[in-house]
Amino acid sequence: MKLIRSLLPLLGILMTPQPTANGDPGELLEPLRPAVQRALSESYKLPSTRQDLLDDAARQIVNAIRELGGCDLIFVCTHNSRRSHLSHVWADVAAASLGLPEIGTASGGTETTACNPRTVQSLRRLGFSVVRSTFSENPIYLVQSRENAPPVRVYSKAFHDPENPQQNFFAMMCCSDADEECPLIPGSLGRVALHYEDPKVSDNTPEEGEVYDTRSRQIASEMFYLMRRVKEMRAE
Repeated sequence: MKLIRSLLPLLGILMTPQPTANGDPGELLEPLRPAVQRALSESYKLPSTRQDLLDDAARQIVNAIRELGGCDLIFVCTHNSRRSHLSHVWADVAAASLGLPEIGTASGGTETTACNPRTVQSLRRLGFSVVRSTFSENPIYLVQSRENAPPVRVYSKAFHDPENPQQNFFAMMCCSDADEECPLIPGSLGRVALHYEDPKVSDNTPEEGEVYDTRSRQIASEMFYLMRRVKEMRAE
């Protein structure tokens, strides 16, 4: 009952149009609401080690907002094809849902490949609207989470791509390989070692859909925890 009571105010926020990261209001897509509510609920059950990691990140983000008026989060993995995209999209949803337009989100890799189709399929299964807008070897997908709000452009690019922020951002390292390959990320305010297990270990197995969705839900719960803690710390 205590958990349910603590969730009620935030569930009310999720059902109300909130500013997105670029300030446009939008209402959460109906098919996405169960996944968002589950992520919010599971954000209260994270292991203490992950809470400590995300609390530290939240403090850094709050300090940047107070000093600079806002900041961006660039989620980085090696190929910018799976974990970094899931993190980028879910961070955008969490920031928008909790009314944090001061936080922008982006993603990139140490190499450029393409957004893996399995990533797209998982996003669709969890309720996002995903439209493929180009048909090159590295297609652009438009990922929509809210009515009347701009979609997130999802495609593989380097973390230092001109489309990404070049300063006043935190490097959110989604895999250990990328973290080790990039000891220095120019322009960053700091870095956070998120290090998610790569769902590609399940590719071409009967379990791949379940593994991708499990990783997406894990990331979703941690992004909602992070944004909730930013909101709480700002109010202190």
